[in-house]
Amino acid sequence: MARDKQRETKEDKSRKAYLEQLAASQAAPAAPDAYIDDLRLALTLADRVDQLTLARFGARDLTVDQKEDETPVTDADIKAEEFLRDQLARTRPDDTVLGEEFGGSKASKLAKIQQARTRAWVLDPLDGPANFVRGVPIWATLIGLIADGRAAVGVVSAPALGARWFAAAGYGAWKGANLDSAKQLRVSKTKKLGEACLSYSSLAGWEDQGRLPGFVRLAGDVGRTRAFGDFWSYMLLAEGAIDIATEPELAPHDMAAVAVVVTEAGGRFTDTRGKVTGPFGADALATNGRLHDRVTPYLSGNGAK
Repeated sequence: MARDKQRETKEDKSRKAYLEQLAASQAAPAAPDAYIDDLRLALTLADRVDQLTLARFGARDLTVDQKEDETPVTDADIKAEEFLRDQLARTRPDDTVLGEEFGGSKASKLAKIQQARTRAWVLDPLDGPANFVRGVPIWATLIGLIADGRAAVGVVSAPALGARWFAAAGYGAWKGANLDSAKQLRVSKTKKLGEACLSYSSLAGWEDQGRLPGFVRLAGDVGRTRAFGDFWSYMLLAEGAIDIATEPELAPHDMAAVAVVVTEAGGRFTDTRGKVTGPFGADALATNGRLHDRVTPYLSGNGAK
C-alpha cells in the first residue's frame, strides 16, 4: 500500500511537471511566420477536402455506418481522411499523422500527442457527422498541427456554411477563404457572468459524468445559453459572438484545430478544470479569458461554485 501511494505520488509529480512544461511552451511567443508554410499547406488541403465532402453532402447513395461509440461514420469521412493522410505523407513525410477514423483509440491518440516531441497533424475529416447525415449544414473538416509543445496551426472549414476559420501560433486568428481575403478575429470583452453567452453540445455527457448539476447552475447564472455545438461553438467564441463554450468529453481531433483559433483570437482554451492548457486534456473549456476562472468551479465533479 505504501509503495503504491509512493508510486502514485511520483506519477502525480511527473504529470504536474509535464503539464507545467506544456503550459510554458504554449505561453512562449511564436514568431508571426513560424508556421506560415504549414498554414498555407493546411488551407490548400482544406480546399480539396471541401470538394470531397460537399460532393457527398445530401448524396442519395451516401454510405453510413455506426462506430463503437454509436456515432455515425460515412464514406465522406473515410475518403476525406484518406486523402489528407496521403497528401501529408507526400508533403510532410517526417510528421506524425493522427486522425479520427484511423490510428488507434481516443486514449492512445491523446497519449501520443501528450508524449510527442515531434510534429503531429491531428485530423477530424468531418466534425458533426450526425448533422452531415441528416442534411444539417453545420459540419466541418478540422486540420490541426501540434508542434513545439503547442497547438501551432488550425484550419476549420465548413463549406456548407460557406465559412472557414484558421490560425497559426503568432500569426493570429482569421475568418475567410485564404490568407489574402480574411478578417482577423477577436474574442468578446464580456466581464460579467450574468451578461455572458454560453454554448454547448448536449446535456447527456455532463449527466453521464455526474457533473450535470454544476453545468445547470452555470447555465442558470449566465445571461444566455444556446446549443450551437461541435466546432461552431468555438468559432463563434473566437468571433466574439459568444463568451463561453464547453464540452465534458472530447478527443484530440476535436480540439487541436479549434484550440489555436480560440487562443490566437485572444481567448483561453483548457480542460474544464483549467488545469491542462491547450488541447491536451480529455474535455474542453474555452472562454474569452476574462470569464475563465469564474467558470471552472461550476464544472468540477460536485458542481460547487
